[in-house]
Amino acid sequence: MTLSSSEFDYIRHLLKNECAIVLENGKEYLVDLRLGILADNEGFSSIHSLIGHLSKRSEPDLVKKVVDAMTTNETLFFRDHKPFELLQKHLLPELLQNRASSRELNIWSAASSTGQEPYSIAMLIHQHFPQLVNQWNLQILASDISFTCLEYAREAVYNQFEVNRGLPIQLLIRYFEQKDTRWQLKPEIKNMVKFQELNLIQTWPFLPKMDIIFLRNVLIYFDLDVKKKILENVRKVLKPDGYLILGSAETTLLIDSAFERVETSLNVNCYRLAT
Repeated sequence: MTLSSSEFDYIRHLLKNECAIVLENGKEYLVDLRLGILADNEGFSSIHSLIGHLSKRSEPDLVKKVVDAMTTNETLFFRDHKPFELLQKHLLPELLQNRASSRELNIWSAASSTGQEPYSIAMLIHQHFPQLVNQWNLQILASDISFTCLEYAREAVYNQFEVNRGLPIQLLIRYFEQKDTRWQLKPEIKNMVKFQELNLIQTWPFLPKMDIIFLRNVLIYFDLDVKKKILENVRKVLKPDGYLILGSAETTLLIDSAFERVETSLNVNCYRLAT
C-alpha cells in the first residue's frame, strides 16, 4: 500500500523528534516495508491504520516500536574488514604498551545492532590477544537504540545466512555451536560483551572512559547539528590517546575540529583527539 505524502511526513517528523534520524525523500518504500510488517504484527489492518492510530493517540510503547522498526540497520561480522585489521595490527598493540601499568582497556561499539560488530571485536581479541582476556580488566560495551536488536544480540544465536556473511569458517567452527539450522555463540565470547540500550541523541548515561569507540555508519543518518552534539559527547568519554573509528562514508572534518585523522596504509576513518 502506497503511503500518502502526509503519512510519510508524519513518520519523518516522528523519527526526527524521537531519534534525530533524517528520513530523505524517496524512502517511502522503506517506511512501507518496515511499518507494514509492524502493522501486521500489532494487529492493525494496514499501515494507514497504524499511522492514523499513532497520530491520534500518544502511546509511548507503540512509538518505541515504530522507532525500533525504522532504526534496525544492516550489519555483518567483520564488516568492511579493514577496521578490524587496523585494530589487530596497530591500535591494540599500541594500547597494550600504553596501558601496561594499569592493565585496563575499554572498548565501545556504540551502534551495535544485532551484535555482530562487538562479537567480532571479542573474537579478534580472544584469538590474537588472549592476555587481554586472561590478565587484563577488559570491558567491551555494546549499545543500540533498538531493544529488539539488543535482545537478539544478547541471545547470540544466528542463522546460516548471518554467519555466512563476513565470518571466516575457522572462527565459526571455533566459537559457535550448531543448533539445528542456527548457530549459538559460545559463552567464552558471548560473556565478553555487555549490552545496554542507549539513544545517542539523548543524555548519555555514565560511561567509563573509552580507549576505542566504534561509531560506524551512524552519523550519516543525522543532520549537522546532531552530528556535532554526538561528537561533543564522544570527546567527553574518549581517553586523550584513545581512538574513534567511523564508517567509510563518515568524517569529523568540518564538524568537530577537536579530532584529527590517524593516517595508515589501511585508509580507515580513524580519529583521535588533536594535541
